[in-house]
Amino acid sequence: MLCLVPHLFPPARLVEAAAQDLRLPALEFLLARGTRLPCPAEGVEAALCGALGIERQQDWPLAPITLVADGGEPGGAYWLRADPVHLRVMRDRIVLADSELLALSREEADALAATVGRHFGAELDPLPLHPQRWYLRFAEAPRLATTPLSVAVGRDIEPLLPQGSDALAFRARLNELQMLLHEHPVNQAREARGELPVNSLWLWGGGRLPASSGKTPSLYAVDSEAQALAAFCGAQAHPPPAHPDARLMKTDGVIQLDALTPAGQAGDAYGWREALRGLEHHWFVPLRDLLRRIGPQGLHLVDPVNGMALHLRAGDAWRLWRRPRRLASLLS
Repeated sequence: MLCLVPHLFPPARLVEAAAQDLRLPALEFLLARGTRLPCPAEGVEAALCGALGIERQQDWPLAPITLVADGGEPGGAYWLRADPVHLRVMRDRIVLADSELLALSREEADALAATVGRHFGAELDPLPLHPQRWYLRFAEAPRLATTPLSVAVGRDIEPLLPQGSDALAFRARLNELQMLLHEHPVNQAREARGELPVNSLWLWGGGRLPASSGKTPSLYAVDSEAQALAAFCGAQAHPPPAHPDARLMKTDGVIQLDALTPAGQAGDAYGWREALRGLEHHWFVPLRDLLRRIGPQGLHLVDPVNGMALHLRAGDAWRLWRRPRRLASLLS
């Protein structure tokens, strides 16, 4: 079974602030008994694509897949997500805020997208099929490699901006776009209400609609990307169960647990600490008790944002010489 737990292995500064005196016996047991391994830090979307057998193109092709889920017709074109975002200027960096905080209305999204399209024409003409999910269409694929939202939120955007031969042209348009959006009536009204303005677009998930792999593992997740991927593969996405059970441990299912994500993205030590306490009670205690009954493929606890995984096998229950240590040292 694959269990995606974004921000389970956060940066050292968050661990130091949140976990120095935190004791979670079940998680400490699992971390001590299992095998820690590096994994790609390409985001939840990439991990889900890999689990569902969807191959990487220039990017992991989320854009055409979610476009279908949002009612669009991808045809043979190349599509990019161009999601409305708020870039927060810090003292020495620019950080991407969680786009969920924008809560754009349909009317706001349509007005902003129409202004962008009139200004840039075919060079940057977003299709706002959903207020928070906009799309760019290209007959030929731009030479770009992008960073998924699940990796970029809460981080300095400079090293995460589009890369590739066409990146400079796109960055120039995005810089011009920020000036265009600054005085937009929609943003002025939002700021007057104390809401975050939309001051940029985040480009990611480019590709042409791939062929379905035919892999349909059980998927337990609630976010829109997971729902779209499941529908594309002919599977059904279920809400994650409240806690694991023996039957689930023997399947090849995929579970996405997002409890740590809001605090992890915000660098909120207290929020991350409390969310980890919740996972301890609802997930890690049952997993510890079920460890001897895990199926032959084992259980993978994967943090696809920070690039670390914990592989657990049934035999790990008998590794008595691997004694738990303090959580802060196990997560470092």
